[in-house]
Order: sequence, then C-alpha cells, then structure tokens
Amino acid sequence: MTTRQNDALAELLDERAIHKLMTEYTRFVDFGEAGAIAELFTDDGVWDGPGVRMAGKDEVRRFFGERAAVTRRTSRHVITNIAIELTGPDTAVALSYLINYRHDSGGEVVLPVPAGHPKYVGEYHDRFLRTADGWRFAERVFTNTFLRGPSDSSSTR
Repeated sequence: MTTRQNDALAELLDERAIHKLMTEYTRFVDFGEAGAIAELFTDDGVWDGPGVRMAGKDEVRRFFGERAAVTRRTSRHVITNIAIELTGPDTAVALSYLINYRHDSGGEVVLPVPAGHPKYVGEYHDRFLRTADGWRFAERVFTNTFLRGPSDSSSTR
C-alpha cells in the first residue's frame, strides 16, 4: 500500500470513529443512558445550546444524569447530513443536522407514542480532539432552526 493510500485509509478510519461517537451520543440520550454522555467529551469539553451551557465532564454528567432520570419522555435524536472535516492529525470539526422527535407521557411510556411534527430541528457544530481514549467532543454547539410551538396540534401533553 502506498503512503497516499495509507493516509486515505487513516482519514477514513478517523471519520468513521467520529461518526460513531456522534451516533453513540444520540443512543445514550434516547435509551436512558444519558449520564454516559460525559465520557464522550474531553475533560474540559463544552456543550452549548439555547439556554444551557455546560463546561467540563462534571457539568455534562450532572445535566445529562438529570435527563436520564426523566423516564416519562420518549425521544429520538436523528442526526443527518453529517459533514466531518479533519483539520489536523488530532483535530476535526463537523456540522450535522438534528431532527428531534419527543413525547412526554402522563405516566408509563407505552410504545408507540403519539407522533407529530418534530419538537425541533437544528444543527450541531462540533469540534473534536483525539485523546488517549480516542476521539472525543471538545465542543458541541446546538442551534435551533425550527421549533414546534405550544399551539401546534402535535404538542406534548
């Protein structure tokens, strides 16, 4: 294999590892393991979004640990249009779209839950660092593009 082929393969493997990290995030939050999300961040990693900013694994762990305790909520975070750019040997950035479906039940969750429009649609702007444990989020910034309002017929109860 040539050096160029080795480089292309290494880039492909890095992009795949980053894509897997992004997917693990969504599975953790959607399937009751949101407290594990902190392990996907660097020690000083930042999560920033509308009305919420967390800096460091402890804040991320605390916030998402509280989210994991919300058992009446069913959600699916669908990420798509993932564009990863390796910016250095141990750094990368990505842009992806997020579509979030969410339903809060009045009691026990029974699947399938009622569906309607997504709760919100927006973008993740991510920055990654390669660590001794592999690729991790150094910064995850979420911005809303569309937000379902309380007057929509598909609002949560």
